[in-house]
Amino acid sequence: MATIVSDSLPAPTRVSGDQPGHFAEFRAFWRQFFARAFDPYRPELHYMRGPGPACRAKQAAKAQARPN
Repeated sequence: MATIVSDSLPAPTRVSGDQPGHFAEFRAFWRQFFARAFDPYRPELHYMRGPGPACRAKQAAKAQARPN
């Protein structure tokens, strides 16, 4: 099962005075986007639980059907 994580967007970055720093906001957004989008650590791709009850039931049915 995959886990989806979402975060709220950070508050806009302000430069000196009350003028918004559009370039700083733009740069911060893309920096955060690339950091999250291309993060090489993906634990859900490596998590293995092994065979479950459905697999065991299928194997048991095959074992009973085979003559010795």
